[in-house]
Amino acid sequence: MYRIFLILGLLIVLYFLLRSAYRGFQGRAEGRGTPADQGRMVQDPACGVFVPRGSAVEETIEGTTHYFCSPDCAAAFRAGTRS
Repeated sequence: MYRIFLILGLLIVLYFLLRSAYRGFQGRAEGRGTPADQGRMVQDPACGVFVPRGSAVEETIEGTTHYFCSPDCAAAFRAGTRS
């Protein structure tokens, strides 16, 4: 009887581990990255300030993704690339 409970418990733990791994791989495939990627510092190309990637303003301009510290810097960068 204890073997059944032990096996059932191990299967439940295995299920949650596999589900967590699958969600991690799915997030990387969608471009969200890992939590460590979200905390990585990126440099704002408009003003040069470093900001955590997770809190940066993300803009795709001419097919390239840029990260900005604020919407104002993103607008200034967009205005500078059009001229």
